[in-house]
Amino acid sequence: MSIKILYKSLLMPAVAFALAACAGNTPCPTTDAAPQASAGDVPADTQAVPQGNTPAGESAASVGKPTSESPSEQQAVFVSNTLDSYRLASPDTIPTSSRKEHDADNVAQNTPIPVMNDVLDPYTAFPAFVSRVFAYADSLYAQGLTDSASAYLQRFRIIKPLWATWETQADSMLNEFGKTRAEKAKAFEPYVLTIQNMNRVQAAFSMVKETADSLIALVPGDSLVNWAKGQMQVAYKNTIAKAKKDYASIKALADDHAQFKEAAQKANELQMRYRDFEKELQIQALIDYIAGLIAANDEEATKYWQSHDPAQALAKADTLIKASKFAEAKDILNKLKSSNLRKEASEKYQELANTFCNAQRKATSQIFAKAQKQKDAAKKKKLLQDAIEPLDKCLTEYPEYAQKQKVVDNKSFLEKELAK
Repeated sequence: MSIKILYKSLLMPAVAFALAACAGNTPCPTTDAAPQASAGDVPADTQAVPQGNTPAGESAASVGKPTSESPSEQQAVFVSNTLDSYRLASPDTIPTSSRKEHDADNVAQNTPIPVMNDVLDPYTAFPAFVSRVFAYADSLYAQGLTDSASAYLQRFRIIKPLWATWETQADSMLNEFGKTRAEKAKAFEPYVLTIQNMNRVQAAFSMVKETADSLIALVPGDSLVNWAKGQMQVAYKNTIAKAKKDYASIKALADDHAQFKEAAQKANELQMRYRDFEKELQIQALIDYIAGLIAANDEEATKYWQSHDPAQALAKADTLIKASKFAEAKDILNKLKSSNLRKEASEKYQELANTFCNAQRKATSQIFAKAQKQKDAAKKKKLLQDAIEPLDKCLTEYPEYAQKQKVVDNKSFLEKELAK
């Protein structure tokens, strides 16, 4: 690339050098450029500044300096006796096609320039651009083009006086923006307090959203818009959490206490209250589930428990299970599923299924052991058929048995033995 193009691309970001130089308590170096001398007339112990386009269309000597100050009163930045009879190369003539410069350009192009939402982040972008400046100057120096390297860095140094102007403009803009922000914050404070109070008492999401949308519609500024959106998310999470808690309570009312009609009523109310959350909560599925329980419920059993003690019946079922009187225990537990001890009855029913099916699997194992010892093929086949029968009893009596797959696998194994 030509040095003019590179200069223009680096003009603005190069000011980061001034930031680095002035950081902490380190004094800023003088950057007043020396006046340009004509060829062959360079005074001793000074280094001429190359001519060319300077920032803001001013000469390098005048940038950032009072108009009353004459050029002779300015101090040279660099002093070099070895250059007192040479004129530094103008940036227009700095080589741009050497191999090493090409390598430096590659390094520069590979240096990432940080951005914020597709906009340059000045805090990190300026130093990154300055790194490119130094890399380019160093590549010239490495080739022995010290005059060109010095001229190039001179162009970098004369940018510094512009920083004070930019900083003043930034302060002015910050003051204006700050005043507007303060005015908006005061004007929209009632909305903010209302939304905060709503979320504090965990008001419904619809109420918070309505107020937050009203605030956003007034264009209060990006910070308040983002805050309002965040408050809507808080309200959404609060509402979902409360709805799920109510959902679980209603399901427990049906599953654990057989209060089917009450649960159905509450489920319909829940659906009306959270009609905007059907996708998240699947309330209709709960309503359908409770309807199925109502259809399967024994009305006579429900009436029976209004005059009988379900706790006493549950204890009797436990005794019957331990005595291996499975059929009697099953009848009592099925009847108890219509009582307010439905949850306990369901748990005891699973215990009954486990006890019964384990007994059947044990019987199958014993018969299979006899079959393995049998030499007569016909008798062995008969024993294998007998071994399958207890498994079928388990699957028939308790199809919802928790370890049903083990029973199915056992039966499949025996059927393969029969087929041999």
